[in-house]
Amino acid sequence: MRIPKIFSWLKRLIWLAVIGCALLVGYVWLKPGREDLPWTPLSLTDPIGMATRGKIVDLTGQRNQCLALLESSGLEFSSRDPFGADQCRVEDAVRADAGQMLLPLAPASVAPSCPMAIGLLLWQAQVVQPRAQAILGSKVVKIETFGSYSCRRMYGRGEGPWSEHATADALDVSAFVLADGRRISVLKDWNGDADRAGFLRAVRDGACALFSTTLSPDYNAAHADHLHLDLADRGTMGWRACR
Repeated sequence: MRIPKIFSWLKRLIWLAVIGCALLVGYVWLKPGREDLPWTPLSLTDPIGMATRGKIVDLTGQRNQCLALLESSGLEFSSRDPFGADQCRVEDAVRADAGQMLLPLAPASVAPSCPMAIGLLLWQAQVVQPRAQAILGSKVVKIETFGSYSCRRMYGRGEGPWSEHATADALDVSAFVLADGRRISVLKDWNGDADRAGFLRAVRDGACALFSTTLSPDYNAAHADHLHLDLADRGTMGWRACR
């Protein structure tokens, strides 16, 4: 009776060894960094990783923590007093000071939530500027927008879910102005010149790793003239909308 038991235990040990080797190979192959591990703090100097988006979303409601992280970026900004009510209450809106190249949003009055500003900083530094230099040969000096805050439901309907714009956790980007004077417009260039269209698609694709929702002209006619970016909270491992 002992021999079958010994064989049974040997089989279990072999399977455990195989699983252990597979996990080790997977770990070495993936080589997860801080940016890929959900339990490590968000750092603005880390590359964009698998857990970056979730860490940005988790800053929602963590006003002091978010503002401290924003201050560490070197961005000069003003923190707005809380405003709005009920579903349109905003506690953590911030506005970059005029002339800030770390976050060159236009108009200067646009004030996204602090977590949204964190996402935009990473997008601008690790996606927008590198793609602009590589594809268009010039850096971006202004990101034109249709604004961040708007107390309304999705698509302006009278009922249904509230838009992320209602809490300034969204931004609609309409164009990019380059240092050489060129203006890359979502409306005019999405299906235009190859380099301009390629740049717009590249920054859209890069945004998908940072924001819960990234919508472009490829989604529907309502987004023909802008890229919609938002931080909808769909849980730590929640799905993302990227179109």
